[in-house]
Amino acid sequence: MPKLKLLLAFFAAALSLHAQGPSWQPAPGHTQIPLWPHTPPDAHPATEPEWAKTSGPTELVGGRPYVYVNAVSVPTYTVYAPQGHNTGAAVIVYPGGGYQILAIDLEGTEVCDWLITRGITCVVVKYRVPGVGKLPKSGGYPAAPQALEDAQRAISVVRSRAAELHIDPHKIGVLGFSAGGHLVAATSVHFAQRVYAPIDAIDKVSCRPDFAVALYPGHLSVHDNSIELNPDIRDHITRDTPTTFLLQNENDQVDRIEDAVSYFMALKKAGVPAEMHIYAEGGHAFGLRRTSLPATNWPALVETWLHTTGVLAP
Repeated sequence: MPKLKLLLAFFAAALSLHAQGPSWQPAPGHTQIPLWPHTPPDAHPATEPEWAKTSGPTELVGGRPYVYVNAVSVPTYTVYAPQGHNTGAAVIVYPGGGYQILAIDLEGTEVCDWLITRGITCVVVKYRVPGVGKLPKSGGYPAAPQALEDAQRAISVVRSRAAELHIDPHKIGVLGFSAGGHLVAATSVHFAQRVYAPIDAIDKVSCRPDFAVALYPGHLSVHDNSIELNPDIRDHITRDTPTTFLLQNENDQVDRIEDAVSYFMALKKAGVPAEMHIYAEGGHAFGLRRTSLPATNWPALVETWLHTTGVLAP
């Protein structure tokens, strides 16, 4: 598959840029918390310890390097509390990385740096990924269910801690990039029934997001140059699918525009409120880092959308 080959080449090049480092840790003052009390469902023996790498000087985004996490077998979540005023809203973030690695700062913690200044609690999920070249040939979910299991569990965990985290249990959204954008769509349609057998009281708490933001999402159309939606997503869209914000660049050569368009059209057909922004240029994997291209102004668009949808006060 051309897209898979491009992803493999992209991530292999990125990971070769800098020496292997220790496992990822959040900034001081923040703690990773295990998503599962014991062994996660569908766990596979770890073939190597988790490790992180930082890109080198030839692979910068917005003039800065970025960090990838590889070989994640112990999923966690990290909470970032808002600064000052608390709106009561929360956003759970799924970093991208082709279901092989996680762009943990570029498409993870940097989202929280923005959201907490807007009074929104942010939660970064380090979901299970096997590492470059170790994904099943058929791809991520549903062939490999672990990422969606972790994503569903994270929503229930955060909602179960709503009072403790000072958030409204009815204003918990999801946001993701690339493969993480696919997880946004998957959690938006797979919530009536979990993809794993419930293990405790937390799994009795709803795993439905209240709103969703998918940025250059992948794995949604059945194949390149087709706007036919992946049946695993298409066949589960209902009017209960949460309101969704989509952003995509036409010249993205990794996750092409057909992915986002196919999902938008299916949401529209089902009567689900959705907003989509398409730009001519901007490529792929830019996160929140501003450049001269207008697509990188998307956080302002999302803020406006959160106000117009009632998640934030007018």
